[in-house]
Amino acid sequence: MPAAADPHAPVLVGLGEVTRRPGDAGPTEPAALMAVAVRAALEDAGAAAGDALLERVGAIGAVPPAAWPDGDPGRRAARLLGIGDDVPTLRSSLQGGNGPQLLVNVLAGRIQAGTLDAAIVGGAEALSTVARLAREGAAPDWPAPDPDRAADEVLEGERAASTEAESAVGMIAPIMAYPLIENAIRAASGATPAAHLRTIAGLWSRFSAVAATQPAAWSPTAYGADELATPSAANRQVTFPYTKLLNSNIQVDQGAAVILTSVATAEALGVPRDRWVFVHAGARATDEWFVSERAELHRSPAIRACGEALFAHAGIGPDDLGPIDLYSCFPAAVQLAATELGLPLDDPDRPLTCTGGLTFFGGPGNNYATHGIVAVARRLRAAPAGTLGLSTALGWYATKHALGLYGNAPPSRAYASLEPVVDAPPARAVARPAEGDGIAETCTLIYDRDGAPSYGILFALTADGERAAAKTDDPAVMAAMTGDGFLGAPVRLHADRTFDLA
Repeated sequence: MPAAADPHAPVLVGLGEVTRRPGDAGPTEPAALMAVAVRAALEDAGAAAGDALLERVGAIGAVPPAAWPDGDPGRRAARLLGIGDDVPTLRSSLQGGNGPQLLVNVLAGRIQAGTLDAAIVGGAEALSTVARLAREGAAPDWPAPDPDRAADEVLEGERAASTEAESAVGMIAPIMAYPLIENAIRAASGATPAAHLRTIAGLWSRFSAVAATQPAAWSPTAYGADELATPSAANRQVTFPYTKLLNSNIQVDQGAAVILTSVATAEALGVPRDRWVFVHAGARATDEWFVSERAELHRSPAIRACGEALFAHAGIGPDDLGPIDLYSCFPAAVQLAATELGLPLDDPDRPLTCTGGLTFFGGPGNNYATHGIVAVARRLRAAPAGTLGLSTALGWYATKHALGLYGNAPPSRAYASLEPVVDAPPARAVARPAEGDGIAETCTLIYDRDGAPSYGILFALTADGERAAAKTDDPAVMAAMTGDGFLGAPVRLHADRTFDLA
């Protein structure tokens, strides 16, 4: 017989997701996609429990979509589900892929505390539809979003992702920031650009093989490492070192939702025991907010702190984990998490993803991690008793993090939502701007659609240890930036935030 569980212990009892590919029937409005995913989760919990479970929902946690920037997306989804306005809504920040796991962590804590019986966490994205309609000169016929509408509870505030100095040199989006982190990882490893590209292309090839097995994947195609690493008409060079197929794919129409209850509620509503996945613990932490101010660009003290806190709470180590889904917007994100959590990148029995990642499974804006949680929970349902799984989520430039530890057996300790102290080196001072000599620390190139480099971004360290951000559009300098010996070499920094080879 299964071990007895704390009646207040939080469990995932329903898992749902939906993918609307071009040409598929059905709504693509993000709130409607979330509602479809919730209905799928109710069905997943068992036909006998579905309607009664919806009536017991005491909170709705919604992840804001980019395609429909409303301040209370959960309210629209609740109304589509027939849930009254007396049920409170929560949301995460308007920008941040850490949101789904953060919502699960907070609501699981309330269930464990006995103040909540059941809750929904979900979201959706429909940027594929938005992009298609834009190409046709049209707009979605969805209700107008109201960014100023307020959810009943907002778990995070909004904050700019970049400094003035970072923006001034063109680091204005994740596609520019993560290659800088990637090349810092490469420099720390001592690998050449070619060798490191083989490593990350191999990692992404293994992710694509997982996506090829997932019915909900947006691009369920397995790719070879050489195909991913080689620029082509279908796989243009976007940055150095990332081709298109090494980037997240946000232009998808996907939704996902999970339903959490207490053990007592699951039992009372007759949810079959084989549906239960216990939420053992959650953790959240934030790295130094601005990339240019991080002491080390190839490390994440916040992920390390979260992992150590989860492992200590559960009395386990990384080798005790079964299914894992590391947030995978770019290869750099996976490498950061694997390093800090003590996980090998190339274990064939544990590929660090249960979905296939944001390139191949799909990267539905802020909501990807809900799909990751669903995928880990499904693996746990099919795993031997006592198996544990881990899901990670992050926002902005590997900045804010939320992790969840799950299991298919009751935990040995009551659920806890952990906020560990991050043991990080002091923030690095940033020269604003620098003039003089420096050492190239990391870099990237941003390419036009025709394959030519448009401009290069450099982070360099000055003699006094400050970091300087600089930019170039000089063809000779950009050609040198992809070479074996550029990182670690001297550069000449100028007051206008440009640089030359020394």
